[in-house]
Amino acid sequence: MKKHNGMRPQDIVILLKIASWKDQPWFGKDLAISLNISPSEVSESLNRSAFAGLLSSDKKKLMKKSLLEFLEHGFKYIFPQLPGPIVRGMPTAHSAPPLNRLIQSQELFVWPDALSELRGQAIEPLHPGVVKAAKADEEFYELISLIDSLRIGRAREQSLAIEELKKRI
Repeated sequence: MKKHNGMRPQDIVILLKIASWKDQPWFGKDLAISLNISPSEVSESLNRSAFAGLLSSDKKKLMKKSLLEFLEHGFKYIFPQLPGPIVRGMPTAHSAPPLNRLIQSQELFVWPDALSELRGQAIEPLHPGVVKAAKADEEFYELISLIDSLRIGRAREQSLAIEELKKRI
């Protein structure tokens, strides 16, 4: 096993994709295809996540409690984000479901996407394949949007995002 040099953004993307599939069986190749990440990157990511205790040692079971603990207490410090310029994009954070049903805001946050109609402040997705994967999987879209609320949101948005994540993971 390679030396563990810390988690990478795609590790969280992969873990959330696994979470979006609930308890369905999955394979690394399924993750690679659905997230547009190479199979070797997926394999290395699964190894890092198992080493960190976010996956079981056989890399087949998501350690939900550990993942939620990490998302709640450490995620925003390891993968911080500041809103960027106004761009066309796909809504994220509290601008996307499910938080957009709970929070009324004039601020619109988006992942840059030239094919989208909405305009808002740019939020860099954790991985370049996130927008395409989110368009194809609503459950994944909601999970990945919720963690953007942890990255950029104020205390209220972060609290609501954690509550929603606990319901969904």
